[in-house]
Amino acid sequence: MILQNTPVLLSIFQPEHMLVIFLAVVLLFGGKKIPELMRGIGTGIREFKDAKDNVKSEIEEGMKEKDKDEEIKQLRQQLQQQQLAQQAKEMQQLPK
Repeated sequence: MILQNTPVLLSIFQPEHMLVIFLAVVLLFGGKKIPELMRGIGTGIREFKDAKDNVKSEIEEGMKEKDKDEEIKQLRQQLQQQQLAQQAKEMQQLPK
């Protein structure tokens, strides 16, 4: 009756269950294959992390480029406004 009050997920990972799972893995793969299996899992995890970091850095670079593009656009607008203001000032100074 204790299982009624505990979540099912927690009841799956009891020490007895983990021991049975470990024994099944040893029987299926054998003692010599387990280190190779763990190495493969480690390599897979490492490659996944590297890919995740690469995607993250590419996104950050894209955001930086977008910020630079917007800054260039603003600077061009400011330059055009200054040029227009300068032209208007020169037009006002012309004799009529």
